[in-house]
Amino acid sequence: MPKVIAYLRVSTDAQDVANQRHGIAGYCVARALHAPMFIEDTVSGRTPWQQRQLGVLIDQAEAGDVLVVAEISRLARSTLQVLEIMRKCVGKHVHLHIVKSGIVLDGSMQSTIMGTMLGLAAEIERDFISSRTKEALARRKAAGIQLGRPPGRAAHLTLDPQASVIDGYLSKKMPKRTMAKLLGVAPNTLYGWLRARRPAKAPRPKKG
Repeated sequence: MPKVIAYLRVSTDAQDVANQRHGIAGYCVARALHAPMFIEDTVSGRTPWQQRQLGVLIDQAEAGDVLVVAEISRLARSTLQVLEIMRKCVGKHVHLHIVKSGIVLDGSMQSTIMGTMLGLAAEIERDFISSRTKEALARRKAAGIQLGRPPGRAAHLTLDPQASVIDGYLSKKMPKRTMAKLLGVAPNTLYGWLRARRPAKAPRPKKG
């Protein structure tokens, strides 16, 4: 029998969690869905969704299972990650219900079309991000602003909180680009972190 799973991203506000539970429970009754199994996730929404409980749930879900969340912001904090999650659910035939916005991806032809559109939207979003980054760097360079970090060891790098996760990937000899994708960062961000924190594991520059 298909499972109904309610995903709650837990914050420090206990009332917020209670509101998520109440809203999802009422929604399932109104939609004649089975009583949901509530799964709480305490990991920050800044962590890539693949590394959170949400990623595990979607990976383990089977066709026909239902995933219910209170609102889009509970899935992720970036448009690109939300699009990736939706596309993944459509691809696995996992029905996704977002209570607050009324979005339902339920395996219908409409959902299949939407899944294709979501994939296209994700590609467009990536292109926009890349274009905005390049334009911003060009403006800074034209203004004479030094690009990159100043010489010396940075006190804090973006990937520092993921050090143990990266070490685990390294121990498994995972390709660097695959690691970057799982971490939700550009390959160059990972390479820079490795050069600063794990120089022995950093990619060697190509000789030319």
